[in-house]
Amino acid sequence: MKQRAQKVAQVFKKEVSQIIHHELHDPGIGFITITGVEITDDLRFAKIYYSILGSEKEKEETAKALKRSEGFIRKLLGQRVRLRFVPEIRFVSDSSGEYSIHIQEILNKIGGEKGNVVSDK
Repeated sequence: MKQRAQKVAQVFKKEVSQIIHHELHDPGIGFITITGVEITDDLRFAKIYYSILGSEKEKEETAKALKRSEGFIRKLLGQRVRLRFVPEIRFVSDSSGEYSIHIQEILNKIGGEKGNVVSDK
């Protein structure tokens, strides 16, 4: 990613997080964290990565709510970020946090079987 695209991605990450937490009043959205943003070098498309804490049903509801809200969020981004063209946005679930927790649980289980406990420090 070029430097300009990286800067825009950082701004988008902050702004999208603010919009979701303070202005998007959709009851379908659960406890969500914006984990990253990737923008193409031509600034036409943006993938917004998010993670959710909750059950599978809550994750599905949040994904549907984000899909419904893409236009609204894009409109607000256009008002806040000065660009000639506001990128088309897509939300992508990021399960890397869950994967890390799963790996830690496996390591703890293995360590417990050997009499050692693996800590996360």
